[in-house]
Amino acid sequence: ADDSGDEEPASQSDKSELHGPLKTLSSKLEDLSTCNELIAKHGAALQRSLSELESLRLPADSGEKIKAVNERATLFRITSNAMINACRDFLDLAESHSRKWQRLLQHEREQRIRLEETIEQLAKQHNSLERACRGAPGRCLTASVPAGSVQSAKGEASDEDEETEYFDAMEDAPAFITVTADPKHHRRSGSNLSGASEGHPEDWNLEDSVFESSNQSSYNESTGRDLLPRKRRRSRIPDKPNYSLNLWSIMKNCIGKELSKIPMPVNFNEPLSMLQRLTEDLEYHELLDKAVKCESSTEQMCFVAAFSVSSYSTTVHRTAKPFNPLLGETYELDRLEELGFRSLCEQVSHHPPAAAHHVYSRRGWTLWQEITIASKFRGKYLSIMPLGAIHLEFHSSGNHYVWRKVTSTVHNIIVGKLWIDQSGEIEIVNHKSKDKCQLKFTPYSYFSRDVPRKVTGVVSDADGKAHYVMSGTWDEKMECSKIVHSSHGSTSTEGKQKTVYQTLSPKVLWRKYPLP
Repeated sequence: ADDSGDEEPASQSDKSELHGPLKTLSSKLEDLSTCNELIAKHGAALQRSLSELESLRLPADSGEKIKAVNERATLFRITSNAMINACRDFLDLAESHSRKWQRLLQHEREQRIRLEETIEQLAKQHNSLERACRGAPGRCLTASVPAGSVQSAKGEASDEDEETEYFDAMEDAPAFITVTADPKHHRRSGSNLSGASEGHPEDWNLEDSVFESSNQSSYNESTGRDLLPRKRRRSRIPDKPNYSLNLWSIMKNCIGKELSKIPMPVNFNEPLSMLQRLTEDLEYHELLDKAVKCESSTEQMCFVAAFSVSSYSTTVHRTAKPFNPLLGETYELDRLEELGFRSLCEQVSHHPPAAAHHVYSRRGWTLWQEITIASKFRGKYLSIMPLGAIHLEFHSSGNHYVWRKVTSTVHNIIVGKLWIDQSGEIEIVNHKSKDKCQLKFTPYSYFSRDVPRKVTGVVSDADGKAHYVMSGTWDEKMECSKIVHSSHGSTSTEGKQKTVYQTLSPKVLWRKYPLP
């Protein structure tokens, strides 16, 4: 239960809940006892009257009738006594059971409290072990702010075992928070939690700052055309700073909440906007360039399926959360000259966060998507469910594909190394030819013999006839194999008929680039 309140009042209310019905039952039993006494009294009087009638000299048939009435009155009194005894037994049973339930409830509550304390202790021990392993002492934040102008963020200081203290940002006060850290510690962190970008400020926006402006473009007199400015792109990004983080102190009060409602420390984020992260789906855009040249719509579907899987390729290493963009914020990626496409992404809603993304390619395709994220924090793991559809249209053929993303799960939120898994199914539909591709992302299981992060699927036409089998993993590669023959195999454990496909040798459609 999301019950973070005090335990004592809860137990008091439980007691009153148990005693209320018992009190009612007792009062009803008293009513029954009163009725029983009255029945016994009136029954005895009735029997006396009948006995007196028997002693009178009456005709023989009336004497028999009086005797029968007397027997019935005796039976009635015995039955009412038995009913009262049964009611008394029921009340005793209810009382003993209620005490048993109360003990069980109390035991469960104590177990829960003990478990919470154990998990918190584990998280603290894990944290201190991580720090000891790195050999770097915890760094502290020093705030150069006017005295009394900063209020500490809500939270139980006693449960916080970090030296870090979080402050609310002040709107009016000219306050600055400075981080004091030794430059020699800025090595890549062993943990997968991203922090803010370090390095020299001039490195941060190198991509933007070294672009030549359009008015400095040279003019080629022989062709009469402007030469495009030469764009230099950075070859590496600054190292990730090494800050320890006690997640338990932040997360313990957030179980069951929406991700957008949880206050996150800044070093839980990676230094990217969600819009830029969304644009990274285009990393393997050349799959779509190849798909344009396909003559068969089912073969084209294979490339689209590989493209839909390729967007998850870097998530295995990236457990940090991108920053939530401001309402109306945009991110543009213009690679028309080098790669043939231009992408524009905009944050169109703040609560719930939603983005609209549109990509145009000179090489014969247009992609657009609207995406919002639903999420649930369950204590040990965090589930992220992307909502909204992705549309892809090829200009020459008019083929229009639509699909949705699968659920991502971040594991080991409290203790251990964070890791991400993708699970669920993607159905890609070509709305022009009615071809379909059903992709299944198998969730990771410690006991499974399958390859981890496995993806399988079948591409079928409008009549349901299978043409290609898709196989691979979402973090490495995807292959397609052309089906030459299919037959029905054995029945599975769920009672479904398995289909066996005979295929040609697989062809690799997509392979992940080595990480920079």
